Amino acid sequence: MTSKRSQPELKPKPLDALVVLAVLLLGVAAAWLAYGGENSGALTATVKHRGQVVARVELSSLTEEKTVSIDGAYHLTVTLDRTGAAVTDSDCPGQDCLHTGRITRAGQSIVCLPEQVIVTLEGKAPSPDVVLG
Repeated sequence: MTSKRSQPELKPKPLDALVVLAVLLLGVAAAWLAYGGENSGALTATVKHRGQVVARVELSSLTEEKTVSIDGAYHLTVTLDRTGAAVTDSDCPGQDCLHTGRITRAGQSIVCLPEQVIVTLEGKAPSPDVVLG
């Protein structure tokens, strides 16, 4: 004869609803801070080639798209507008600078190692995600 063990029936308790609500609110707050929260202020794009500043542009002052061409062993085109920067054309091997995509927040950068080009966005730094003490 086989015996069946009856498992206790799990019923939600009122405190469970509070836990679910707290988790949802934390998720919404995190998404708001990451994607639509505090603006990082006026951004300045700096384009450096082999350690020398080629261009420094305050993005909020742009009325139309601006391109910066860099010619060396390889050719790169950096496109700047009010919202950010991107390398839109490059003939360097690997093309990591193209694959980085568009940068739009202070502290982000695009690097092309073969041509030694660095594009950085500077401005008011966003608040840290985590502080370890």
